[in-house]
Amino acid sequence: MKKVVVGMSGGVDSSVAAYLLKQQSYDVIGVTMKIWQDEEACSVEENGGCCGLSAVEDARRVAAALDIPYYVMNFKREFQENVINYFVEEYLCGRTPNPCIACNRYVKWEALLNRSLSIGADYIATGHYAQVEQLLNGRYALRRSAALAKDQTYALYNLTQEQLKRTLMPVGAYSKDEIRAMAQQIGLLVADKPDSQDICFVPDGDYAKFIKDTVEKKTGKGLPAGNFVTPDGRILGEHKGIVHYTVGQRKGLGLALGYPAFVLEIRPETNEVVIGTYEESLTQTVRADRLNFMSIEDLTEPRRVFAKIRYNHRGAWCMVEKTGPDEVTCHFEEPQRAVTPGQALVFYDGDHVMGGGTIL
Repeated sequence: MKKVVVGMSGGVDSSVAAYLLKQQSYDVIGVTMKIWQDEEACSVEENGGCCGLSAVEDARRVAAALDIPYYVMNFKREFQENVINYFVEEYLCGRTPNPCIACNRYVKWEALLNRSLSIGADYIATGHYAQVEQLLNGRYALRRSAALAKDQTYALYNLTQEQLKRTLMPVGAYSKDEIRAMAQQIGLLVADKPDSQDICFVPDGDYAKFIKDTVEKKTGKGLPAGNFVTPDGRILGEHKGIVHYTVGQRKGLGLALGYPAFVLEIRPETNEVVIGTYEESLTQTVRADRLNFMSIEDLTEPRRVFAKIRYNHRGAWCMVEKTGPDEVTCHFEEPQRAVTPGQALVFYDGDHVMGGGTIL
């Protein structure tokens, strides 16, 4: 019997994932990853976060109901180094990170997988809406979820071949409604638990305050205000600090310019936030580095692909080509708004993730 460690967040998806794998005759072990540093802050979350004390209690109850062993594993150090530190540094550098992508790659997979293999597991499993397949060329790739509205392949694009080979994602074959119905049918208490929406380590959603507090605690210094400027350098007003803004942002700027204003660029070296019009926020060319290829080993010639520039992006057609040892350039057929440095550029070959990288 193959042994699988299921990462259980206390939510309905990972709970049903554990149930489905047990039904498929796997030897299932439930594990919740203890990742957040401040238990008091995290214990206040009530709506399905993946890191708090309520997550542990919900997961423990589900494991008992499914009659599977359950453990809490401490990954606080890995989470601090690979997610929180990265999150803060990216914002200070004028980029907008996706902490879930970093957490998936370096904590939920790298750290959990290594720990799981060390205790004799053959696989790890999660409740993500995606499917792992081995292609005809022998490589492993993610296939979009059967429920496209819930598809999470974008946030998983940088998993390695070894990680994919050892991963099971049973939920990806179902819709969210089917998963909830299954949870109700087997009597799981989390069947109607709401989905988590916010960044798990910023319970109140105020990420700018979180960054400012983190920096002040570390350095004793605050983050300075600066100038809103036009692309050619004309000063339009004062901003609250660059960590409050992201490329493409329109609301919350506090500027009355007589036209809709958008953030075009963040310049950490001069502490400036560049403001422009909607038309100026459009671009057809996107560059990315820190590449990871999935369905192919490497990109050897230009290809027409369907690509996404952020999690909620509908996606668009483009030509992608290698423009450096660790760089690709996408030329979109239609202009795209708010191409944001630090976010992921993920391209698809049909329903499979071909690869992706971090937008420059």
